[in-house]
Amino acid sequence: MKKSYKIEVDCAACADKMEQAAKKTAGVKDAVVNFMALKMNVEFEDDADHKAVMQEVLKNCKKVEDDCEIYL
Repeated sequence: MKKSYKIEVDCAACADKMEQAAKKTAGVKDAVVNFMALKMNVEFEDDADHKAVMQEVLKNCKKVEDDCEIYL
């Protein structure tokens, strides 16, 4: 399953940090952050609960960029 989320982030380097953190989260098959569009596209593993996985993605992103936001 693929889903798109609106994000808030200050710079392209921060967006890259968010993308890398999302990709390392269990249940995420792939993640792409588009800084210009302020969107995160996430592809989930087949058996993943996307709501629970996105809570973990948000936690992991906050660890690397504490003022970022993902609108779930």
